[in-house]
Amino acid sequence: MLSFLKKSPLILSISFVASSCSTSLPDPFTNTENAAFKTPKTISGKQLDKLPAPSGKIAVAIYNFTDQTGQRKDPADGKGGTNSSAVTQGGTAILMYALQNSNWFNVLERKGLADLSKERNIIRIANNGAKLVPMKNADLLLEGGITGYATNTRTGGTGVEYFGISRSKQYREDFVTVNLRAIDIASGQVVLSVSASRRLLSKEIRSGVYQYVRFKQLLGIEKGITVNEPSHICISDTIEKAVHDLIIEGVLKGTWKLKNPKDINSDSITQYRQALLN
Repeated sequence: MLSFLKKSPLILSISFVASSCSTSLPDPFTNTENAAFKTPKTISGKQLDKLPAPSGKIAVAIYNFTDQTGQRKDPADGKGGTNSSAVTQGGTAILMYALQNSNWFNVLERKGLADLSKERNIIRIANNGAKLVPMKNADLLLEGGITGYATNTRTGGTGVEYFGISRSKQYREDFVTVNLRAIDIASGQVVLSVSASRRLLSKEIRSGVYQYVRFKQLLGIEKGITVNEPSHICISDTIEKAVHDLIIEGVLKGTWKLKNPKDINSDSITQYRQALLN
């Protein structure tokens, strides 16, 4: 083995890089299929679909569900300056989407209430002051936000280098937490409160070769790929998990009822109960 290394280091180096990165790496600039597509459902979004039906939909209002972490992107990451937020600022829209798609809630527009009121006034003026159907009131007010975002909660990797031949693998974990609470509008009492967390994963695989092919002529070959989970998708997954848990907590505490009482033993609720015991 050592004799082969001495005789054919360049051949071995090129073979090593080719085998270690044998899978062709995607090139986003030559991808002809890079068209817009429907955002795929997250794991928690699929769990929401499996929840049993309610006895009746609950009218809810959301004014703001925002980033409360104050975290900024690290300029060292090359993803933005210190004025760029580390997490999405679209938490309210994500929460409204999750609630609407759960089929448990009637979501009332409150985020754009000023714009909605203007449009209603325009209709009144256009119809000589004709009265409109009164806007619906909510049963519950949903509050909360993205309350935690920690970067580099875990980092690590492995690597090897021998006579200018190298291969390495690195990974990084971030951590996001959201809190969601339901408030009874009549009494102002917080009737339900849940928290959900998720890891954001990133990894990098890199191989390289540096060999002298002639006197004062150094050949370098590198190949690698980096994969980062989109933070907004991970936050969507976490918010949908919070909605999922809020619904089940409401069922277990009698805040709302199931359409079929026997669904209390459904797989979704049974798995949630088991998770609480672990």
